[in-house]
Amino acid sequence: MTALLTHVELTWIEKKIEFWIRFGHPAHNQRLDRHRRRASFAPGSVFAFVRWAANDYGTIISRIDIVLAVEHGQVYQTLPFVRPGGDILLKVNGWPKVERVLKTIDAVEAIGVDPADAATDYWRHAHNRIAAGLEPNAYEPAQHRAWLKRRGIAP
Repeated sequence: MTALLTHVELTWIEKKIEFWIRFGHPAHNQRLDRHRRRASFAPGSVFAFVRWAANDYGTIISRIDIVLAVEHGQVYQTLPFVRPGGDILLKVNGWPKVERVLKTIDAVEAIGVDPADAATDYWRHAHNRIAAGLEPNAYEPAQHRAWLKRRGIAP
């Protein structure tokens, strides 16, 4: 069963390495040791994976990826600490862009929508707008209702 899941290795060493899930619903969690755990996601699940690390001189990585866990046998993109990989809906590097994504996630939550249930197209839109240096359009309740209807009839 776990072979069909997408596994994300999370590490938390305060103020050094902080890899965490911002949103998503793991099907399984496994504690590996004091500082590491593995969150596993069922196919079709959407999750946000945040990676931040620093050394004595400051931040060395600040990144967020929003990923769609894929079905066994589907094509996927590889991503560090995510096995086997997934369909990357959004990826940004650098704290200013990561902060914009976090605010975008907060805005989706503010309208009462779980970001893991938001339209996958919206996360692609947000990626493209942020990459172009623009603000993403707001995620609207009508857009969410349309996504739910479309998802209900899609195979």
